[in-house]
Amino acid sequence: MKTSVKKRQAKTRRFRGGTALLAGVCVFFLFSGCEQIKAAYGRLSGAPAEAGPEPEAPVFAVNTTPAVQGQIRDYIALSGNIVAGSTVDAYSDVAGKVTQVYVAVGSRVNRGDSIAAVDPSKPGMNYVPGIARAPISGIVTSLPAQVGMTISQSVPLARIAGGSALEIELYVAERFISKIALHQPCEITLDAWPGEVFRGSVTEIAPTVDPASRTMEVKVNVENPGAKLKAGMFAKVRLITEEKENIVKIPSSAMIQRFGELYVFVVEADSANSKDSIARRKIITPGILIDNILEVQAGLGPGEEVIVRGQSLLEDGARVNVIERVQSLAVN
Repeated sequence: MKTSVKKRQAKTRRFRGGTALLAGVCVFFLFSGCEQIKAAYGRLSGAPAEAGPEPEAPVFAVNTTPAVQGQIRDYIALSGNIVAGSTVDAYSDVAGKVTQVYVAVGSRVNRGDSIAAVDPSKPGMNYVPGIARAPISGIVTSLPAQVGMTISQSVPLARIAGGSALEIELYVAERFISKIALHQPCEITLDAWPGEVFRGSVTEIAPTVDPASRTMEVKVNVENPGAKLKAGMFAKVRLITEEKENIVKIPSSAMIQRFGELYVFVVEADSANSKDSIARRKIITPGILIDNILEVQAGLGPGEEVIVRGQSLLEDGARVNVIERVQSLAVN
C-alpha cells in the first residue's frame, strides 16, 4: 500500500515539473512573438525605429586635371610631296640624235648654259649639231636625255628647278573645300627631320575639282631655313582652318553625356567638413574638339579642378578622394 502511494506521488511531481517546463517554453515564445509583432507593427505604422549608427557615404577615387586657358586650333590633316616652286623643261630646237650631255642631276646651271648636243644629220647629209640650252637658272632635277637616243623637238632633255622656293602639292577632299582659303597658315612635319615644325601658307587653289577623285589641288609654299628641305621629300601638313585664343579647354574624356545634357564634374571642398572633397556637376557648352582636347565655351572657368577618371559613377555632391592630380593635360 505504501509503495503505490509513493509511486503516485512521484508521478505527480514529474507531471508538475513537465507542466512548469512547458509553461515556461510557451511564455518565452509568447513574448518573443509579441516582440516580432511589435517590430512589424512599428514598421507598418511608420513608427520610428530604434536609432542606430548611420552608414557612411561611399568615397570615390578619382584623377583630376585643371582646366586650362589658352589657344586651340582646328585643322585638316593632309600629306603630299615637296616640289620645286618653279620648274622648266629644256628642249632641243632640232630633232636628231643626242651626241653629248653636259650636265647631271643635281647640277646647278645658269640661263643659257649647255644642256646637251643634238645632231640632226641624216644619211648623206651632215649638219652642225644643235645645242640645247638652259631656259632658266636653277638646279637640274631630272635628266631624260641619254647619249645615243633619238629625240624630237617635243621631248624634254632636262627639267630645271628655278630658285630656292619649294611647294607642297596637296589634294583636298570635296567636303573640306569650304574651309580652304588663300594665305591660310600651315604646319609641316617630315620624317627626315623629326621633332621640327616648318611653316608655310596656301598660295594656290585649283579652280576645279577632279571629278574622278573628288579632290581639289592646293599648293602650299614652304619656308626652308637652312635648306633642310629637298624636292621629292614626303611631308605631313596641318592646314589650320580655325584658331581661337584665350579659351578654356579640357581633355575630352572629362565630358559626360547623359539624358541630353553635357557636363563635367569638378572637385570642391565640402562646406560641412573642409577636410573632405565632393564632386560638383557643371553643365557645359562644348566648342571645337581636336586631338582629344575640347573647347569649353560656357559653364567652366580656367583653373577649376576637373575630374578626368572615375567620374562615370559620380552624382552631384558625392564624396571623392583625389588619387592623382595630372597637370595641364590640355596645354597642347
